[in-house]
Amino acid sequence: MKLWDKGFSVDKQIENFTVGKDRELDLFLAKYDMIASKAQANMLAKVGLLSQEENEQLQVALDELLKQEAEGNFVIDENFEDMHSKIEAELIKKCGDAGKKIHTARSRNDQVLVAIQLFQKEYIKDVTAKIQQLVEIMLKKAEEHKADLLPGYTHFQAAMPSSFGMWFSAYAENLLSDLAFFKAAYHVADQNPLGSGAGFGTSFPIDREMTTNEMKFENLAVSSVGAQMLRGKTEKSVAFALAMVCGTLSKLSYDLVMYNSQDMGFVKLPNEMTTGSSIMPHKKNPDVFELTRAHCNRIQALPNDVILTINNLPSGYHRDFQILKEILIEPMIQFNNILDILIFAIPQLEIKDGYMEQEKYDSIYTVENINHKIQSGTPFRDAYKEVGLSVEDKTYKPHKEFKTEHAGSIHNLGLDLIWQKVEKFKLED
Repeated sequence: MKLWDKGFSVDKQIENFTVGKDRELDLFLAKYDMIASKAQANMLAKVGLLSQEENEQLQVALDELLKQEAEGNFVIDENFEDMHSKIEAELIKKCGDAGKKIHTARSRNDQVLVAIQLFQKEYIKDVTAKIQQLVEIMLKKAEEHKADLLPGYTHFQAAMPSSFGMWFSAYAENLLSDLAFFKAAYHVADQNPLGSGAGFGTSFPIDREMTTNEMKFENLAVSSVGAQMLRGKTEKSVAFALAMVCGTLSKLSYDLVMYNSQDMGFVKLPNEMTTGSSIMPHKKNPDVFELTRAHCNRIQALPNDVILTINNLPSGYHRDFQILKEILIEPMIQFNNILDILIFAIPQLEIKDGYMEQEKYDSIYTVENINHKIQSGTPFRDAYKEVGLSVEDKTYKPHKEFKTEHAGSIHNLGLDLIWQKVEKFKLED
């Protein structure tokens, strides 16, 4: 069945090419098409285009389909082009003429668009909750390890003393910044396009405010042409949000791969979180963080992929948009998996001790040597030169008290201020 069937068949090769992966990918959207169809039927009954009895039939049938979908029993077989044709065929089968009427005053264009908007809204809610959970894990680890010193690196060279408290809290704060992009993407998705039809509205007296409220959209996409222009804009917004968070998580993963190495040895992964070598029995590899790094790097390419697919299109609907489902849905699932594995793995990280006692880290206290001289009355520039020369001629010795006094008070971590940001985000959300 095809919604556009006019009594003639299409060449099988053309059909296979144009349908693409829709039958598979539409299973992620079918639930939202059913929810939108319930709102559509209620609205059509209100304005007199369906009888109350017909609407009741449709509501029961759609609830049955939603139950099938929730149980994993909703299937789009080869007799149907997509979820829309499958759902409508089921409604006709269950409700007769009422099923044939539900498409009144809507197009497949606004039908798929509203399903995508609803899908993206729910997805954003789910992943932002997980990101907030990861932020809280990082802040708890920061509090737990605020006294554990960590060599701070610039240019891949040991630079100044830092701490794991600073390291964990830095990623927590950056993830909170990244969440702003998801909030923006949610705002774009939180607009109801149903009723815009093929992009030019309808002459029927439909009630778009009613469907907006019923589907819990905050806003109505007022212009029919503008509503259709959300296709691609919504996906692009989500792609940018995914890329921003993945930029942070890729850096996090890279740090942990390095910190787990023998050369640095700052963290230890439990045996259960490592893999081995088929030839070297001593190896305990941090594959989980190498894979999250690789997946995150791939996801950062998503905005470019979306832009290249739709960037030269004029207003109106174009079949090019269908490809966006192939571009986005699998990475969205992978991103969810990345968050799940990090939420599982980060609490199990063990911070090792003793590495700061190595001679190679003595030089990271040079700034503290300078500060000590300044406190004794030496001008900064003179102190800088004196300490620099002492490093060069091998007479430099870090003052032991600088090492001990840093423990537990490396800097003002400001954890309470970052926790306030977490609470502020929750309140705004």
